Amino acid sequence: MKAILLAAGFGSRLAPLTDSIPKCLVPINGKPLLGIWIDKLIALGVTEILINTHYLSSQVFTYVQSHPYKEYITLIHETNLLGTAGTLVSNQDFWKDDTCFVIHADNYCGSDLSEMVKAHNSRSSQALATLLLFETQQPESCGIVRLDPHNFICEFYEKQPALYGNLASGALFIFSPAVYARFFSTLKLNTFYELSIDIIPKMRGQIQGWKVDSFYLDIGTPANYELAQSL
Repeated sequence: MKAILLAAGFGSRLAPLTDSIPKCLVPINGKPLLGIWIDKLIALGVTEILINTHYLSSQVFTYVQSHPYKEYITLIHETNLLGTAGTLVSNQDFWKDDTCFVIHADNYCGSDLSEMVKAHNSRSSQALATLLLFETQQPESCGIVRLDPHNFICEFYEKQPALYGNLASGALFIFSPAVYARFFSTLKLNTFYELSIDIIPKMRGQIQGWKVDSFYLDIGTPANYELAQSL
């Protein structure tokens, strides 16, 4: 099992904290968020981790070089941001033939994700991927999903008014190898694509939902970042 940690963003909503540190390295109770993710993935049995960088990338490189699991990690630098799906296209050889986590590294997750892995491994043949879901108090700022009776995502509502419930996408996926062949193989290299716009809506009925068994938080705002310190 492999993992891709998407960590190239600017973190502009967290300024001035992120004026001098990339968002993926902001500390949560004294530990960089990226380190929390790396440790979680290694504990799950992930054997290779790819991390994309852009903003203040030298700090990420320095951090990874001193990390005890550095031999598991491949770092890539994007001179121009490729978007969350564009990164996957440009690094397709890393993940296309393997089961792979795809994670936005600016989220903070209390779960060890072992139950998510079990759910993915026991999925029906119709499911090509598993998506982490959580309940939000701010549906207008999230991607809201609707599930069919078989726990498959049948609708996505991206940052809409609070009309469609509060079950939100955590933008944390486990992709089976079939995802590449079905949805990525015809996309162009070095082109900007976003998962939430260009890929995931096309996967309706082929992604099963897994409701997180602990807290899940986007630390991209000062209020949520402060909240994360108390969890």
